Amino acid sequence: MTDVQAMVAAGDLSFVDEQALNAWIVEQRWFASKTREVAHIDIVDAVPLRTESPLLVLCLVEARFPAGTHETYQVPLGVRPADDGWGERVITEAEGWVVYDALSDPAAGRELLHRMRANTELQSGQDEFIFRWAESAGAGLGGTVDVRPVGVEQSNSSIVFGEDLILKAFRRVEPGVNPELELLRFLSARGFPHIAPLAGWYEVEGRLIDATLGILQEYLAGAHDGWELALDELQSDPDGLLDRLQALGHVVGELHSALASDASNPAFSPDEPSAEALSILTADVDEQIERVFLDLPETEAVAPIAGRGQDVRERLAALSNVGVGGRVIRTHGDLHLGQTMLSDRGWVILDFEGEPARPLPERRLKRSPLRDVAGMLRSFSYATAGSRLLRGHEPPADWEERARGRFLDGYHESVDRSLLPPGQQAIDQLLAVFELEKAVYELRYELNNRPDWVSIPVAGIARLLESD
Repeated sequence: MTDVQAMVAAGDLSFVDEQALNAWIVEQRWFASKTREVAHIDIVDAVPLRTESPLLVLCLVEARFPAGTHETYQVPLGVRPADDGWGERVITEAEGWVVYDALSDPAAGRELLHRMRANTELQSGQDEFIFRWAESAGAGLGGTVDVRPVGVEQSNSSIVFGEDLILKAFRRVEPGVNPELELLRFLSARGFPHIAPLAGWYEVEGRLIDATLGILQEYLAGAHDGWELALDELQSDPDGLLDRLQALGHVVGELHSALASDASNPAFSPDEPSAEALSILTADVDEQIERVFLDLPETEAVAPIAGRGQDVRERLAALSNVGVGGRVIRTHGDLHLGQTMLSDRGWVILDFEGEPARPLPERRLKRSPLRDVAGMLRSFSYATAGSRLLRGHEPPADWEERARGRFLDGYHESVDRSLLPPGQQAIDQLLAVFELEKAVYELRYELNNRPDWVSIPVAGIARLLESD
């Protein structure tokens, strides 16, 4: 065993150049605070998973900022002899060894899969790294399966095993159970058919943080991304797409009913909404409206709502004048067409993390299921605009309204009605509040990131102003 191997086996990474590692981390797409000054980045935990080449160390790093705050990231490191010629996502070289992002290495993916299948528990000082195979999963895959990292780096990193499983490793690690693990475990145990079932996960319990590090679930080989499917079929078969969206509404209704099906589980039991809940929501949206209308540019795209900030706030106040009703439940939290796939068994709903920009405790809150519905309805606005902007195709003039109606028809066919406010008017009003919240968020996002798309949330806000 070489000196480097001995150090890795002891969880000692002092041979890794600290400056090179820090520089690499802040350049990654998943590093959330690129615009902030970083005081320093330290490896705060390192547990060896492989001590034969290629070496593998599961690391947690802590980025600290001058204000005294910090963020924790998962950075699994691979270590290979330099003469192996490894060139993928290299971080640095040290003492004849190449140090690199292990999630680019099939061997590292295979090791993580093996650890989950074996229900391994590893101690690192006061910290325990726990790997689990889901009770609802089958025997799983062998160790020689084809392993391929997903090339596009997002806020998380993914590895596909054969045509059967996909691992999502959470890069930014927050204290608490990740909602995606929590919801998939709940739904998989109950055999809910419209998800990619949970197969395994790994997590850390320690002195600094208890957190979910990654989840393993079924890989939907051959399934069609809902967003891309909508753009394709808006051009080729817009009426057939309406049929599909009614079926999707039915699935979302079934999802909400399933998430509300266990009154004995405090984390999932449907609750009465508090009297303050709607007031807090509307106060937050009101503040967002005030802020975004202060900075509206004088452009043609925003002309339909220019100078109408007070009108929007008054519309919000009128919509909010609805009695609290229905139930709050665990929801998807960030539902839109891009979080769906059409598979050979029908629609499947993915990505139960919630809105990544929100803190994890907020993503775990129970909310009205109509907030998910509003997210999907707003997605239809984006699909019609995307057809024009991305495909150069003009969809039928009434398609969006028809899509909304068909989706809602499917949803109301299957959802447990006790989850919704009593009476159609109350449902419509609360749904409009959530749509306004989404549209105002979209307006701020598009103004900052995609000016060519600003007309989409503008049209949504204008429609809500004109509605009865």
